[in-house]
Amino acid sequence: MPELPEVETTRRGVAPHITGRKILKVNVYEPRLRWPVPADLPAAAEGKTVQDVTRRAKYLLINLGENELLFHLGMSGNLRIVAPETPRMKHDHVDILLEGDITLRYNDPRRFGCLLLLNPPTQEHPLLRHLGPEPLSDQFSGELLYKLSRQRKSPVKTFLMDQAIVVGVGNIYANEALFLAGIRPTRPAGEVSLKRYQALADAVRKVLSDAINMGGTTLRDFVGGDGKPGYFQQTLRAYGRGGQPCILCKTELKEIKLGQRASVFCPSCQR
Repeated sequence: MPELPEVETTRRGVAPHITGRKILKVNVYEPRLRWPVPADLPAAAEGKTVQDVTRRAKYLLINLGENELLFHLGMSGNLRIVAPETPRMKHDHVDILLEGDITLRYNDPRRFGCLLLLNPPTQEHPLLRHLGPEPLSDQFSGELLYKLSRQRKSPVKTFLMDQAIVVGVGNIYANEALFLAGIRPTRPAGEVSLKRYQALADAVRKVLSDAINMGGTTLRDFVGGDGKPGYFQQTLRAYGRGGQPCILCKTELKEIKLGQRASVFCPSCQR
């Protein structure tokens, strides 16, 4: 499933190609995504110029001035820049044709993603309204995690993955950040000290920044906006390595289930 680094990689891949260009035509071949593509979306978008391409959590936002297009890649979706004459593949559901012979193409085999039309104020849309701070922004810190975690008995990993606390720290990156910070994922969030939350916030920033710089993590079929895979998977320290030796102390990594998600940790290094 594309997480924050994969979505940011996609944003960086498509933004230079479409920003400043006018949308000439929107072809919706399959509107039955997670939520139906609004019937008025093509008419609202056609003739508008792309002002900017931004990201909020795992949502991509294409600013058209009067409104915005919101994309979510779901479990297996991707956005690619292709030539207009490029033959459609089976799961290519939407084409946005722009001046300069540029096509932004949305592909989603499982159709768990979405394409919606947002009217201002867009940040008050139900999908965006209750999101926490961006992990790479100044609003995110160890102090914030410490403050919000007091009296919480849920595992720190579950707390870290709560999108109302901080956005975009999915399962892969939560495993990696907790490993770097030396915090066991099962520890109650309210029992983690301020000092350790400061280390965790630093670890979150490092893990996500590294993943973005490597183009994301290739799990299943993710590709960036340029059609190329990400390579962060090759540097994973914890996720997917249950039963293998810890890279720091050689202790066998344990794999458990937390909230139906795989959690891998070192019984020696993480406490």
